[in-house]
Amino acid sequence: MIEVKRLRKEYDGIVAVDEISFKVEKGEIFALLGPNGAGKTTTIKAILGLINYEGEISIDGMNVRERGKEIKKKIGYLPESVAFYDNLTALQTLQFFAELKGIKDADLMKLLKEVGLEKDANRKVGGFSKGMLQRLGLAQCLLGEPELLILDEPTTGLDAVGAYEVRKKIKELNEGGVTILLSSHILSEVQELSHRVAIMNKGKIIAIDTVENLSKKLEIQPKLRVELQRPSNRIVNLVKEIKSVKDVKVDGNILEISCPPSAKLAIINAIEEAGVKIIDFKTVEPTLEEIFIKMVKEDE
Repeated sequence: MIEVKRLRKEYDGIVAVDEISFKVEKGEIFALLGPNGAGKTTTIKAILGLINYEGEISIDGMNVRERGKEIKKKIGYLPESVAFYDNLTALQTLQFFAELKGIKDADLMKLLKEVGLEKDANRKVGGFSKGMLQRLGLAQCLLGEPELLILDEPTTGLDAVGAYEVRKKIKELNEGGVTILLSSHILSEVQELSHRVAIMNKGKIIAIDTVENLSKKLEIQPKLRVELQRPSNRIVNLVKEIKSVKDVKVDGNILEISCPPSAKLAIINAIEEAGVKIIDFKTVEPTLEEIFIKMVKEDE
Protein backbone atom coordinates (compact mmCIF):
# COMPACT_ATOMS: atom_id res chain seq x y z
CA MET A 1 0.00 0.00 0.00
CA ILE A 2 2.85 2.40 0.85
CA GLU A 3 6.39 2.29 -0.53
CA VAL A 4 8.99 4.79 0.63
CA LYS A 5 12.38 4.88 -1.09
CA ARG A 6 15.37 6.92 0.16
CA LEU A 7 13.17 9.59 1.75
CA ARG A 8 15.17 12.62 2.87
CA LYS A 9 14.02 15.94 4.33
CA GLU A 10 16.14 18.82 5.57
CA TYR A 11 15.02 21.94 7.46
CA ASP A 12 17.46 24.88 7.52
CA GLY A 13 20.48 22.61 7.31
CA ILE A 14 19.14 20.11 9.87
CA VAL A 15 18.35 16.64 8.51
CA ALA A 16 14.95 15.55 9.87
CA VAL A 17 14.68 12.34 7.81
CA ASP A 18 17.83 10.74 6.44
CA GLU A 19 17.24 8.50 3.38
CA ILE A 20 14.84 6.00 4.92
CA SER A 21 13.09 3.21 2.99
CA PHE A 22 10.24 0.93 4.03
CA LYS A 23 7.01 -0.69 2.81
CA VAL A 24 3.57 -0.99 4.37
CA GLU A 25 1.64 -3.98 3.04
CA LYS A 26 -2.08 -3.89 2.25
CA GLY A 27 -4.19 -4.87 5.26
CA GLU A 28 -1.35 -4.24 7.71
CA ILE A 29 -1.14 -2.11 10.85
CA PHE A 30 2.34 -0.61 10.67
CA ALA A 31 3.71 1.60 13.45
CA LEU A 32 6.36 4.31 13.43
CA LEU A 33 8.11 4.63 16.79
CA GLY A 34 10.79 6.97 17.99
CA PRO A 35 11.69 9.66 20.53
CA ASN A 36 10.66 13.27 19.95
CA GLY A 37 12.47 14.67 16.92
CA ALA A 38 13.11 11.22 15.42
CA GLY A 39 11.38 12.18 12.14
CA LYS A 40 8.04 10.36 12.48
CA THR A 41 5.74 13.31 11.76
CA THR A 42 7.96 14.57 8.93
CA THR A 43 7.75 11.11 7.36
CA ILE A 44 3.95 11.17 7.63
CA LYS A 45 3.75 14.65 6.09
CA ALA A 46 5.88 13.50 3.16
CA ILE A 47 3.66 10.44 2.59
CA LEU A 48 0.64 12.76 2.56
CA GLY A 49 2.32 15.07 0.05
CA LEU A 50 2.18 18.02 2.45
CA ILE A 51 5.89 18.90 2.20
CA ASN A 52 8.62 18.82 -0.43
CA TYR A 53 11.13 16.00 -0.06
CA GLU A 54 13.88 14.03 -1.75
CA GLY A 55 13.30 10.39 -2.69
CA GLU A 56 10.24 8.54 -3.96
CA ILE A 57 6.92 7.68 -2.31
CA SER A 58 4.09 5.68 -3.83
CA ILE A 59 0.67 4.74 -2.47
CA ASP A 60 -1.19 1.82 -3.99
CA GLY A 61 1.27 1.95 -6.90
CA MET A 62 0.72 5.67 -7.58
CA ASN A 63 3.48 8.28 -7.27
CA VAL A 64 2.60 10.82 -4.58
CA ARG A 65 4.10 13.75 -6.51
CA GLU A 66 2.35 12.89 -9.78
CA ARG A 67 -1.07 11.74 -8.56
CA GLY A 68 -1.43 13.44 -5.19
CA LYS A 69 -5.05 14.55 -5.65
CA GLU A 70 -6.20 11.06 -6.65
CA ILE A 71 -4.24 9.46 -3.81
CA LYS A 72 -5.74 11.74 -1.15
CA LYS A 73 -9.20 10.30 -1.91
CA LYS A 74 -7.93 6.95 -0.62
CA ILE A 75 -6.56 8.33 2.65
CA GLY A 76 -8.04 9.27 6.01
CA TYR A 77 -5.64 11.38 8.09
CA LEU A 78 -5.74 12.13 11.81
CA PRO A 79 -3.03 14.68 12.73
CA GLU A 80 -1.38 14.81 16.14
CA SER A 81 -3.10 18.12 16.93
CA VAL A 82 -6.58 18.45 15.44
CA ALA A 83 -8.09 21.90 14.81
CA PHE A 84 -11.63 22.79 13.79
CA TYR A 85 -13.73 25.94 13.48
CA ASP A 86 -15.01 26.82 16.96
CA ASN A 87 -18.33 28.25 15.73
CA LEU A 88 -19.39 25.06 13.91
CA THR A 89 -21.17 22.14 15.58
CA ALA A 90 -19.76 18.60 15.37
CA LEU A 91 -22.31 17.74 12.69
CA GLN A 92 -21.57 20.91 10.69
CA THR A 93 -17.85 20.15 10.94
CA LEU A 94 -18.35 16.73 9.35
CA GLN A 95 -20.62 18.27 6.71
CA PHE A 96 -17.86 20.78 5.89
CA PHE A 97 -15.21 18.07 5.51
CA ALA A 98 -17.59 15.85 3.53
CA GLU A 99 -18.08 18.72 1.06
CA LEU A 100 -14.30 19.24 0.83
CA LYS A 101 -13.86 15.56 0.03
CA GLY A 102 -16.76 15.55 -2.45
CA ILE A 103 -18.71 13.00 -0.39
CA LYS A 104 -22.48 13.37 -0.75
CA ASP A 105 -24.01 10.27 0.85
CA ALA A 106 -22.11 9.83 4.12
CA ASP A 107 -24.16 8.92 7.22
CA LEU A 108 -22.67 11.61 9.46
CA MET A 109 -24.75 10.77 12.54
CA LYS A 110 -23.60 7.16 12.28
CA LEU A 111 -19.98 8.36 12.21
CA LEU A 112 -20.53 10.53 15.29
CA LYS A 113 -22.14 7.56 17.06
CA GLU A 114 -19.14 5.37 16.21
CA VAL A 115 -16.82 7.78 18.05
CA GLY A 116 -19.22 8.43 20.95
CA LEU A 117 -20.29 11.95 19.97
CA GLU A 118 -23.88 11.39 18.82
CA LYS A 119 -25.27 13.28 21.87
CA ASP A 120 -22.95 16.21 21.10
CA ALA A 121 -23.79 16.43 17.39
CA ASN A 122 -25.31 19.92 17.71
CA ARG A 123 -22.83 21.34 20.23
CA LYS A 124 -20.33 23.92 19.00
CA VAL A 125 -16.82 22.54 18.71
CA GLY A 126 -15.39 25.54 20.61
CA GLY A 127 -16.74 24.02 23.83
CA PHE A 128 -15.24 20.56 23.24
CA SER A 129 -12.57 19.02 25.46
CA LYS A 130 -9.27 17.77 24.00
CA GLY A 131 -10.61 14.21 24.06
CA MET A 132 -13.83 15.18 22.28
CA LEU A 133 -11.84 17.01 19.59
CA GLN A 134 -9.74 13.86 19.12
CA ARG A 135 -12.90 11.78 18.67
CA LEU A 136 -14.24 14.27 16.12
CA GLY A 137 -10.89 14.13 14.34
CA LEU A 138 -11.22 10.37 14.06
CA ALA A 139 -14.75 10.76 12.66
CA GLN A 140 -13.58 13.13 9.90
CA CYS A 141 -10.70 10.74 9.22
CA LEU A 142 -13.24 7.98 8.46
CA LEU A 143 -15.29 10.03 6.00
CA GLY A 144 -15.62 8.26 2.66
CA GLU A 145 -14.47 4.87 4.03
CA PRO A 146 -10.81 5.33 3.03
CA GLU A 147 -8.60 2.33 2.17
CA LEU A 148 -5.65 3.78 4.10
CA LEU A 149 -5.67 5.49 7.49
CA ILE A 150 -2.71 7.53 8.71
CA LEU A 151 -3.02 8.15 12.45
CA ASP A 152 -0.56 10.39 14.28
CA GLU A 153 -0.97 9.83 18.05
CA PRO A 154 -4.64 8.72 17.75
CA THR A 155 -5.39 8.45 21.50
CA THR A 156 -3.87 11.79 22.56
CA GLY A 157 -6.09 13.50 25.16
CA LEU A 158 -8.40 10.53 25.63
CA ASP A 159 -9.20 8.95 28.98
CA ALA A 160 -8.72 5.20 29.49
CA VAL A 161 -12.22 4.33 28.21
CA GLY A 162 -11.88 6.60 25.17
CA ALA A 163 -8.45 5.21 24.31
CA TYR A 164 -9.79 1.65 24.59
CA GLU A 165 -12.70 2.49 22.26
CA VAL A 166 -10.34 4.03 19.66
CA ARG A 167 -8.05 0.98 19.78
CA LYS A 168 -11.09 -1.27 19.36
CA LYS A 169 -12.22 0.81 16.37
CA ILE A 170 -8.75 0.61 14.79
CA LYS A 171 -8.82 -3.20 15.11
CA GLU A 172 -12.32 -3.38 13.59
CA LEU A 173 -11.29 -1.21 10.63
CA ASN A 174 -8.20 -3.31 10.03
CA GLU A 175 -10.21 -6.54 10.20
CA GLY A 176 -12.41 -4.98 7.51
CA GLY A 177 -9.37 -4.62 5.22
CA VAL A 178 -8.24 -1.06 5.99
CA THR A 179 -4.46 -0.49 5.97
CA ILE A 180 -3.24 1.63 8.90
CA LEU A 181 -0.03 3.60 9.40
CA LEU A 182 0.18 4.50 13.07
CA SER A 183 2.48 6.78 15.03
CA SER A 184 2.26 6.68 18.82
CA HIS A 185 4.46 7.25 21.87
CA ILE A 186 2.32 4.82 23.91
CA LEU A 187 4.35 1.66 23.46
CA SER A 188 1.79 -0.71 24.98
CA GLU A 189 -0.74 0.61 22.46
CA VAL A 190 1.60 -0.03 19.55
CA GLN A 191 2.41 -3.51 20.85
CA GLU A 192 -1.29 -4.34 21.10
CA LEU A 193 -2.23 -3.05 17.64
CA SER A 194 0.68 -3.40 15.23
CA HIS A 195 1.73 -6.21 12.93
CA ARG A 196 5.15 -4.58 12.40
CA VAL A 197 7.03 -1.60 13.83
CA ALA A 198 9.76 0.67 12.52
CA ILE A 199 11.90 2.29 15.21
CA MET A 200 13.29 5.69 14.20
CA ASN A 201 16.07 7.71 15.81
CA LYS A 202 17.73 10.89 14.53
CA GLY A 203 15.98 10.65 11.17
CA LYS A 204 16.97 7.04 10.45
CA ILE A 205 15.18 3.70 10.79
CA ILE A 206 17.29 1.67 13.20
CA ALA A 207 15.05 -1.43 13.25
CA ILE A 208 11.99 -2.74 11.44
CA ASP A 209 10.21 -6.04 12.17
CA THR A 210 7.54 -7.66 14.33
CA VAL A 211 7.82 -7.14 18.09
CA GLU A 212 8.49 -10.88 18.53
CA ASN A 213 11.33 -10.93 16.00
CA LEU A 214 12.91 -7.77 17.40
CA SER A 215 12.99 -9.26 20.91
CA LYS A 216 14.68 -12.40 19.52
CA LYS A 217 17.28 -10.39 17.60
CA LEU A 218 18.09 -8.32 20.68
CA GLU A 219 18.12 -11.44 22.86
CA ILE A 220 15.68 -9.89 25.31
CA GLN A 221 14.61 -12.73 27.56
CA PRO A 222 11.04 -13.33 28.74
CA LYS A 223 10.61 -13.02 32.51
CA LEU A 224 9.27 -15.60 34.93
CA ARG A 225 7.41 -13.93 37.81
CA VAL A 226 7.19 -16.23 40.85
CA GLU A 227 5.22 -15.21 43.93
CA LEU A 228 6.59 -16.89 47.07
CA GLN A 229 5.23 -17.18 50.58
CA ARG A 230 8.61 -16.32 52.10
CA PRO A 231 11.35 -15.17 49.71
CA SER A 232 14.92 -15.03 51.02
CA ASN A 233 18.46 -14.30 49.86
CA ARG A 234 19.12 -18.05 49.96
CA ILE A 235 16.37 -18.67 47.37
CA VAL A 236 17.53 -15.76 45.21
CA ASN A 237 21.09 -17.11 45.15
CA LEU A 238 19.80 -20.64 44.47
CA VAL A 239 17.86 -19.41 41.41
CA LYS A 240 20.82 -17.35 40.16
CA GLU A 241 22.95 -20.53 40.09
CA ILE A 242 20.57 -22.26 37.65
CA LYS A 243 22.01 -22.50 34.16
CA SER A 244 20.65 -19.94 31.62
CA VAL A 245 19.18 -17.64 34.31
CA LYS A 246 20.35 -14.14 33.34
CA ASP A 247 19.06 -12.02 36.22
CA VAL A 248 16.87 -12.15 39.34
CA LYS A 249 15.08 -9.14 40.86
CA VAL A 250 13.03 -9.10 44.05
CA ASP A 251 9.83 -7.07 44.35
CA GLY A 252 8.20 -7.78 47.71
CA ASN A 253 7.23 -11.46 47.63
CA ILE A 254 7.80 -11.74 43.87
CA LEU A 255 10.94 -12.94 42.11
CA GLU A 256 11.29 -11.56 38.57
CA ILE A 257 13.63 -13.93 36.74
CA SER A 258 15.07 -13.27 33.27
CA CYS A 259 15.44 -16.65 31.61
CA PRO A 260 14.50 -18.63 28.49
CA PRO A 261 11.25 -20.64 28.67
CA SER A 262 13.26 -23.89 28.81
CA ALA A 263 14.57 -22.92 32.28
CA LYS A 264 11.12 -22.45 33.84
CA LEU A 265 10.64 -26.03 35.07
CA ALA A 266 14.12 -26.19 36.62
CA ILE A 267 13.47 -22.95 38.53
CA ILE A 268 10.08 -24.08 39.87
CA ASN A 269 11.49 -27.47 40.93
CA ALA A 270 14.52 -25.88 42.64
CA ILE A 271 12.33 -23.53 44.70
CA GLU A 272 9.94 -26.31 45.74
CA GLU A 273 12.80 -28.68 46.64
CA ALA A 274 14.22 -25.92 48.85
CA GLY A 275 10.99 -26.08 50.87
CA VAL A 276 9.56 -22.68 49.86
CA LYS A 277 5.86 -22.47 49.01
CA ILE A 278 5.02 -21.04 45.57
CA ILE A 279 1.76 -19.03 45.62
CA ASP A 280 1.64 -18.22 41.89
CA PHE A 281 3.83 -17.90 38.79
CA LYS A 282 3.51 -16.62 35.22
CA THR A 283 5.65 -15.87 32.18
CA VAL A 284 5.86 -12.25 31.00
CA GLU A 285 6.91 -11.76 27.37
CA PRO A 286 9.33 -8.94 26.42
CA THR A 287 7.61 -5.57 26.00
CA LEU A 288 8.02 -3.11 23.18
CA GLU A 289 9.29 -0.63 25.78
CA GLU A 290 12.27 -2.87 26.53
CA ILE A 291 12.99 -3.29 22.82
CA PHE A 292 12.61 0.42 22.13
CA ILE A 293 14.90 1.51 24.96
CA LYS A 294 17.59 -1.02 24.07
CA MET A 295 17.50 -0.11 20.34
CA VAL A 296 17.71 3.65 20.96
CA LYS A 297 20.48 3.27 23.58
CA GLU A 298 22.52 1.06 21.25
CA ASP A 299 22.02 3.58 18.43
CA GLU A 300 23.12 6.45 20.68
